[in-house]
Amino acid sequence: MSRLWNFSAGPAAIPTAVLEQAQRELLEWNGSGASVMELSHRGKRFIALAAQAEADLRELMSIPADYAVLFLQGGATQHFAQIPMNLAAEGARADYMVAGHWGEKAASEAAPYVRVNIAASSKSDQYLHLPSPESWTLDPGAAYVHYTPNETIHGVEYHDIPDVGEVPLVADMSSNILSGPVDVSRFGLIYAGAQKNIGPSGLVVMIIRRDLLQRATRPMARIFRYAEHAAADSMLNTPNTWGWYLAGLTFQWLKDQGGLVAMAERNRAKADLLYNAIDGSGGFYRNPIAVADRSRMNVPFTLHDSALDAAFLQASEAAGLLALKGHKALGGMRASLYNAVPLEAVQALVGFMADFAQRHG
Repeated sequence: MSRLWNFSAGPAAIPTAVLEQAQRELLEWNGSGASVMELSHRGKRFIALAAQAEADLRELMSIPADYAVLFLQGGATQHFAQIPMNLAAEGARADYMVAGHWGEKAASEAAPYVRVNIAASSKSDQYLHLPSPESWTLDPGAAYVHYTPNETIHGVEYHDIPDVGEVPLVADMSSNILSGPVDVSRFGLIYAGAQKNIGPSGLVVMIIRRDLLQRATRPMARIFRYAEHAAADSMLNTPNTWGWYLAGLTFQWLKDQGGLVAMAERNRAKADLLYNAIDGSGGFYRNPIAVADRSRMNVPFTLHDSALDAAFLQASEAAGLLALKGHKALGGMRASLYNAVPLEAVQALVGFMADFAQRHG
């Protein structure tokens, strides 16, 4: 068996050390005589695991005490709809800042539950840059402002937190959570699908200011109310215990790596290495995104001749580089550089790209 360098956009690479520990503990975890997947989520052992995972996440992100941390299910897409159900009264309005596919989808899925105002968008420019602050049309009476800090498909990223005044800021951080320090106190709600920087798919981590938990006034089942999940310590129903366990291992791994300041430095070094290779290729490779708005996590690029795409993908996989095919909406290539992707993987990719360009230029 040999593991390839995995550049998948999601489900994505998980730290090797985390997988190895999970492998060792798969059949018998923590002296329990059973797998963690076979134990009750209401038993003392799993409750302790859950509490430790939350404590580690709070430490990593410096989460203030007046924020609840939830471990939920459904994927971020489910919460595109569930967030307006919980944060907006019927008939209320919410602002959406759209810089790519996922921001656009979040606004679309919210529309049945809130009056959506597209307060900022760069769609007319094919999402090649972030919407300029001068173009924002924010409503000070909005229930919340939603944005996607990093767009995995188009490869743009907010490197600063938007200033939206007193309106609660909601962020879908699925693809850049834990990639560097963030001031949680600037947000009303942060949510993230786990399958990029946290662990396996099927788990959503949510950080929500506690006062916002009281906003849900419309009729809905208890299972959809974030306040109910918070009151039950995310165990209102049977949670994704395996995903929660792996998330906890990932949080411990991040602490062992030096925390989020260290991860930010690594992620910047990886991104710089790849962007420099693209920009220095003499036009053989191209990334069209405005330089100031380029993503550290997801790097889309094209070859100067799309007829070479198939050969590039075939040769790259043969060279041990996995999942470089771009999203179907854009074509070309995409390399995702999440926390678990080491610098050595990017060095291997850059070396392959240089060799391929020399052979096909």
